[in-house]
Amino acid sequence: MLLGEFNHSIDEKGRLIIPAKLRDDLGDSFVICNGLEGCLFVYSQEEWNKFVAELETLPRMNKDARIFKRYFFGSASEGSFDKQGRVLVPPSLRKAAHLEKDVVLVGVQDRVEIWDKALWEERSQVSEEDLDAIAERMESIGIRI
Repeated sequence: MLLGEFNHSIDEKGRLIIPAKLRDDLGDSFVICNGLEGCLFVYSQEEWNKFVAELETLPRMNKDARIFKRYFFGSASEGSFDKQGRVLVPPSLRKAAHLEKDVVLVGVQDRVEIWDKALWEERSQVSEEDLDAIAERMESIGIRI
């Protein structure tokens, strides 16, 4: 399971060191793509295959389904680690997520999210009141904390 928050930097060539803890769970090959809320998603090949299988069940004639598939598949890029544990983040994905130098990697169960550090600091601030409301909504769908 992918867990934790890690601060790193992207070098001038667009390479990013992935912490060993995350590399071990991602495996030798992975897929990086547009994420939601302004980040990138990184899936192990196994988790990507599960995601693809879910998307394959969407109706082809549904406009929202087509847009959703296009968003993820159109941006997806297969990757692997170099000897130093770095990954090359494609320029189009760096641009989409506004990644320049300082980034935060967040392990979120089945994927890693890559965030611009400033955006992460803004988005990760959740008030206790908001968290309580979210917890109540989660409980209403059967998730207990």
